[in-house]
Amino acid sequence: MKNAPAVLIFIFTALAVCAQTPPNFTGIQRLTNREMLLRLSAPTGQNYRIDASTNLPEWQPFLTLSSTGLNQHTDTAAPYLNRRYYRAQQLSANVITGDHLVTTNGDVVIHPITHASFVMIWNGLIIYNDPDSPTSLYTGLPKADLILISHDHGDHFDTNALHILTNTTTLIIAPQLVYNMMGTSLRALTRVLTNNTTTNVLGMRIDAIPAWNPTYHPQGRGNGYVLTIGGRRIYMAGDTGDIAEMRALTNIDVAFVCINSPFTMTVSQAVSAVRQFRPRVVYPYHFRNGDNITFADLNAFKQQVGSDVGVEVRIRKWY
Repeated sequence: MKNAPAVLIFIFTALAVCAQTPPNFTGIQRLTNREMLLRLSAPTGQNYRIDASTNLPEWQPFLTLSSTGLNQHTDTAAPYLNRRYYRAQQLSANVITGDHLVTTNGDVVIHPITHASFVMIWNGLIIYNDPDSPTSLYTGLPKADLILISHDHGDHFDTNALHILTNTTTLIIAPQLVYNMMGTSLRALTRVLTNNTTTNVLGMRIDAIPAWNPTYHPQGRGNGYVLTIGGRRIYMAGDTGDIAEMRALTNIDVAFVCINSPFTMTVSQAVSAVRQFRPRVVYPYHFRNGDNITFADLNAFKQQVGSDVGVEVRIRKWY
């Protein structure tokens, strides 16, 4: 990884027939950390998918975005690759935007919403993690097939958001304490998982991982989760400290790791844990501090994780 050769950029723009103005890559900039800053000019309000390749003519979906006119995106995977090609293609209006994770059975698209809440779509299935108010954030997003709730705190277990996102076929996975706090209608949709138990639903495996710290989150009360989807393992930490159970995880493709003071982990604790269990990609999330004003220093987190252990850090908009 340290001595990867320079990234070779080939710009290829694929146009949908209905496009009025062609999308155009207007700039590619290599940053000092070897990441690539992409600039795509495209009509405002249109949806586009950027594909990437390391071995033409094989392409993989990379990012779906809703154009704001001049769009910028940093390819944080570029330092780990010896070449990189990009192309852009217009999509239909009704898509969920976000990063693509290629699996053996279709892509997972990951779309941050707020704090610890995000939505993933996979083969038409809609998966929410810890949906939270305001419910206006979910306007235009589809109802859930699956909802994961980590624990009972109000920024993770929000009944208003749950009622907005559920219908009679939604499955909710939650710890026992969350189930106990639910009304009758939500209980009817919920399956309880306790720490270190597993279930298989909707073509996915879900493992409940302990999530705790000595002061704010008692042991056994909350879950993190590992979802296995199409051969990929996705870890959502929930609210946890720097614990042995997280450090013992293996073969994690994508991790969502909480960083906020004083409730979960400090930047240095999160860095140390991530450098040990080494997910291929890590999203720092839940990074608003306890004062509800300041935020954890994500740039420091990214710098300290470094590139020597092969972990790609993706900083996205959560607030």
